[in-house]
Amino acid sequence: MAWIYLGVAIVFEIAFALGTNATKGFTKLWPSVLTVLAAAGGIFTLSRALTTLDVGVGYTIWTGLGSVGTVVLGAVIYKERITLPKLLSFAAIIAGAVTLKLAAGV
Repeated sequence: MAWIYLGVAIVFEIAFALGTNATKGFTKLWPSVLTVLAAAGGIFTLSRALTTLDVGVGYTIWTGLGSVGTVVLGAVIYKERITLPKLLSFAAIIAGAVTLKLAAGV
């Protein structure tokens, strides 16, 4: 169940990061409300995941995969460029997350 909570937390993290851009400095009401709700949802579900997972594993996977998802969706939604160095960095983050999951033995 902890991994499901962590997956949901990652989705909230991505929504928070992308929403922050949409708020235009928190000057737009509804994007700001959704961004704050996404942040709260992410922290809540991460905290639920961390009742079972080691904090080092859970937090690292949350931030790493949240970052990858944000960059990928940022390219789709905001037309940001994905360069070769970004792709190599994604691969390193994903490899690290998989290694952490395997090392956790959960």
